[in-house]
Amino acid sequence: MPPQPFVNDSEGVSAELTGKGRFQTALRLHGQTILADEPVEVGGLASGPTPYELLSGSLAACTAMTMRLYAERKGWELPPFSVEVVHSPPLAASGRDRFMRRIHIGGPIDDERKTRLLEIANRCPVHRTLERGFDISTDVGDRPASGEPPRQHMIDMEAACA
Repeated sequence: MPPQPFVNDSEGVSAELTGKGRFQTALRLHGQTILADEPVEVGGLASGPTPYELLSGSLAACTAMTMRLYAERKGWELPPFSVEVVHSPPLAASGRDRFMRRIHIGGPIDDERKTRLLEIANRCPVHRTLERGFDISTDVGDRPASGEPPRQHMIDMEAACA
C-alpha cells in the first residue's frame, strides 16, 4: 500500500524516498515537492539540501522573517540583510549540537537598532524551539498526524516582536 499523505497539506511535511540514489527523498508540503539528499561523498546525488541544511535553513528563514516583521512594525528601513546558519555536530564538552548563525547587514545601521535586531533574532520561534528542546513522538499506522495550525508560525513571530 502506498504511503498515505496528510489529510491537509498544511498540517505537516511527508517524506518518501524517490528510488533515485541511496538517499534522495521527496518532501511534500503545501502541495509542493522539494528534494532532500546527501552529498556525493557519502553516497548521495547532492540533488537537494541535507536534513541538517534544511534544519539550518529553518532557523535562517525564521530569523530573517522575524527581523523583517519587527522592523516593519517599528517603521524602520533596513538595509538588505541575509542570515547564514551552519550546523556542527555535538561538542564533546556539552554533548549538544551547535548552530552558528551569522547576520550580514549590507549597509549602515546604528548600534541601538543592531542590538535590538539581535535580541529579536534570538526570539524567533525556531530559535526558541531549538533552544528549549522538544519531544518527538512516533507511531506507525494509518492515522494521520496533526501539526501546527497554518497561521501559528506567524502568531509566534508576532509574539516575538511584541
